[in-house]
Amino acid sequence: MWNMMCDVMPTISEDSISQRSSQVSGEDANFEQLMVSMLDERDKLVESLRETQERLGDSELRLKEVEKERDALHRQIAANLPQARRHEVVCNKLT
Repeated sequence: MWNMMCDVMPTISEDSISQRSSQVSGEDANFEQLMVSMLDERDKLVESLRETQERLGDSELRLKEVEKERDALHRQIAANLPQARRHEVVCNKLT
């Protein structure tokens, strides 16, 4: 009777089951690694964006300071320019 059951029951190949499960777990591991890599890259990009925004803010503040300095120098030049021209005219008349 045992021989008859063995003839009737198909054999189950354990190799194909383990190959399928290892293939699925391998794909899951690859997908998980891809997701981790993408999240790491996103974090790096966000940090880089923050640093760039900070540098831009600092640059904008420095630009405003330099513009104020420029305007002050223009006012000084404008205030002193007529005196310099008068001095030049006087020196030319003396020579």
